Amino acid sequence: MSKTVVYEVNVMFGDCDPAGIVFFPNFSKWMDASSLNFFVTCGVPPWRELVKTRGIVGTPLLEIHTKFMRPATYGERLQVHTSVIEWREKVFIQKHVVKRGEEVLCEGTETRAFVVHPPENPDRIKAIPIPEDIRAKCGG
Repeated sequence: MSKTVVYEVNVMFGDCDPAGIVFFPNFSKWMDASSLNFFVTCGVPPWRELVKTRGIVGTPLLEIHTKFMRPATYGERLQVHTSVIEWREKVFIQKHVVKRGEEVLCEGTETRAFVVHPPENPDRIKAIPIPEDIRAKCGG
């Protein structure tokens, strides 16, 4: 079973639209930050270290789906609950549940891949099989 990691967000005035409601792309920004936080919290070295030791550049976003249920505003503290709900050969799907306490505000899924710069074309990125040791650290 995959682990669930919680990333906390303090909603700032600048995160909101003129009506004082969080501007919807900020939820994606927080989910992206929570994705990286998930791996670091599970004990995976930061990408800047993995690129040096294993050539892994990171986990770029391939697809995203988001469902909004309730608004948020500045001054609130939110929690992004992140887990990996599916591991495939070269991609994985993360689920993010954004809450204010026990109240669910937003849910999203992201499809991502571990990538390297292939030697034959170092300006590009290429998905690699998910490293087993990283998957194991993340409860997969």
